[in-house]
Amino acid sequence: MQYRTLGRTGIKVSPYALGTLMFATSISNLDPADSARVLHKALDAGINFVDTADAYGDSEEIVGQALKGRRDHVVLATKFGRPVGEDPNQRGTSRRWIMTAVENSLRRLQTDYIDLYQVHRVDPSTDVEETLSALSDLIRSGKVRAIGSSNTPASEIVEAQWVAERRGLTRFHTEQPVYSLLNRGIEAEVLPVAQRYGLGTLVWGPLGQGLLTGDRKSVE
Repeated sequence: MQYRTLGRTGIKVSPYALGTLMFATSISNLDPADSARVLHKALDAGINFVDTADAYGDSEEIVGQALKGRRDHVVLATKFGRPVGEDPNQRGTSRRWIMTAVENSLRRLQTDYIDLYQVHRVDPSTDVEETLSALSDLIRSGKVRAIGSSNTPASEIVEAQWVAERRGLTRFHTEQPVYSLLNRGIEAEVLPVAQRYGLGTLVWGPLGQGLLTGDRKSVE
């Protein structure tokens, strides 16, 4: 396995990451033991990058259990921001929610730190300075090693970089956009911006949600 640097963090990751949305028993896999076998198979093949999210049902719990004894050899990424409950404050990117969400994820993942903590969706109701300030504090505390964004328009990626520079805050190190032969929209602006700022790009949906496997047909 040839490893790459995650943005400019210095963290070495495999060119393939294991996404764990389908580990959630409410979404796909009803047997956590099967999910653990998939994860262990990936690690044995040299994949050291695992990505999950607090909004993926019980995926974080399953990943945390499966990584027992192997956590130190894995670059573990998770995300926050999407609703995880009925309470209107159990979502978004406010400092109030970030500080609660990270503790919840750490507990479910059974770990002391998260290698890459990502904003799952842009939160227009929260100033990006507040978000970056809270995330910077998490990095200083040692609970988070690097931060990133997901599904973010190019203009807002640029704004976040400017705010981080002006305010002396930790900047986003990665962006996680959707990208496949069926969806190449990020080539126009997002990829050039990511390259300009040295962001690692973690694409999701590279098989077009299954359409490029040949096993599914699009419905018009």
